[in-house]
Formats: sequence, structure tokens, C-alpha cells
Amino acid sequence: MSRLVVKHQDLDVYRKAFEAALKIFEVSKKFPKDETYSLTDQVRRSSRSVCANLAEAWRKRRYQASFVSKLSDAEGEAAESQTWIEFAVRCGYLDREQAKELFLEYDEILAMLVAMINRPAQWVLPTGRK
Repeated sequence: MSRLVVKHQDLDVYRKAFEAALKIFEVSKKFPKDETYSLTDQVRRSSRSVCANLAEAWRKRRYQASFVSKLSDAEGEAAESQTWIEFAVRCGYLDREQAKELFLEYDEILAMLVAMINRPAQWVLPTGRK
């Protein structure tokens, strides 16, 4: 679906990442209290960080290298989120079906980020140089 992108919140990948982070927040409320400062905190931070890095990337699109760097950070955070999801399943804190759905959402997010990283020219601002 092609729509005008004016701000980072208009990006399909941002909206998907934001929704995934909200789902992680909800499911992680059920994690044990003794995981509050470890697994719960880590999965919430990494999932939210995908969105934060996308926002930063969007504001740095005057400079292709900076834009790609922040997208790469978002990619790393998305993959980290998948790792924490896997730990949550293995520790018995998260149902396999819920985890599978979240994992697949992050696969989509990762694919979208990689596509942006591989084609930054369509996202960065023109330099104005002649």
C-alpha cells in the first residue's frame, strides 16, 4: 500500500513495530515478578527501541550513512526482540502460538527494514547539490 510519508509515524514499518511493541507489553505483564528487571525489561526495551530508532532514522535522512546506521540499529533491536520472545517461550512464560505470531510479525518488520537499508536513496532527502 503506497501512501504519502511525511513523518516517521506514517511508515508502515513503524506502525507494525509500534503495534508489535504494544503486544509485547501486554503479554509481558504476565511474566513472573522475578523477571521484572531482566527478561521483561529487556523485551520491552528492545521492542520499543525498534520504533525509537526508526524515528531517529527518519530525522537523519539528510545523510544516507546516518539514516542506514539508525535503520541497522532498528534491525538489531527487532532481532533482539525475537531472541527475548524465544527465551520467554523456553522459560514457560509465553504461549508458543502467541510467540509464533509475534516472531512472524518481527520477521515482517525485519524484511521491511532490510528493504529500506538496501534502497536508502528512495528515502533520503535530496542534497540540493548540483
